[in-house]
Amino acid sequence: MTADKFGKICGIAALVLLAVGLATGMLVAPRERIMGDVYRIMFVHFPSWVGTAAGYLTAFVASIAYIKTRDFKWDYWGQAGAEVGLLFNVTGLITGALWGRPTWGVYWTWDPRLTTTAIMAITFAGYLVLRAFMEDPESRARAASLVAIVGFVNVPIVYFSVRWWRTLHQVQSSPETVDPQMVWPLRAMMLAFLLLGVFMMTRRVMLARLRGEEEMEMVRLEVARD
Repeated sequence: MTADKFGKICGIAALVLLAVGLATGMLVAPRERIMGDVYRIMFVHFPSWVGTAAGYLTAFVASIAYIKTRDFKWDYWGQAGAEVGLLFNVTGLITGALWGRPTWGVYWTWDPRLTTTAIMAITFAGYLVLRAFMEDPESRARAASLVAIVGFVNVPIVYFSVRWWRTLHQVQSSPETVDPQMVWPLRAMMLAFLLLGVFMMTRRVMLARLRGEEEMEMVRLEVARD
């Protein structure tokens, strides 16, 4: 099975799960005892971090593979993972702020979880800026790979921050601490965001490959003229 076909299957499955997850999360899951209906934003907020982790992990693994092999296909996957991961990262920050205002009283506080998450987003935004300003394909791929590898170090820090430091943000929930009627739509949405991330990355890799081939052809033409 090609990556293109696999990506399309993931995209279709993601749409189905999104429909099921949103419908059950909004219409079937009960109101939360303290927060009421405000908590329902978690059906987008939590899954966005699944997409974030999947994207950044892809960028991390692909970057290591590129440094080891110098094969540009890994650079394409690294770029795709960073872009998709950043998209979900920003989604998580925005939904978190919208959730924080009615529950904490503020949109933003310099809580360790929020701060490390913002640093993570800034790092991978820097990754994309770096790529935009470097013209040599090999130098760009090598420098970007190093940034992605270093940036990924922050991912486990973000995850464990609520356990390592006293924080306003609550620790991770588990199926044992959540109503069963909330668990299943949440799982459906988490899987949907994961599959959506895979779909988006496969599309982005195809575009990066086309642009990479055009770029290499221009380099060959310039060398031929000289």
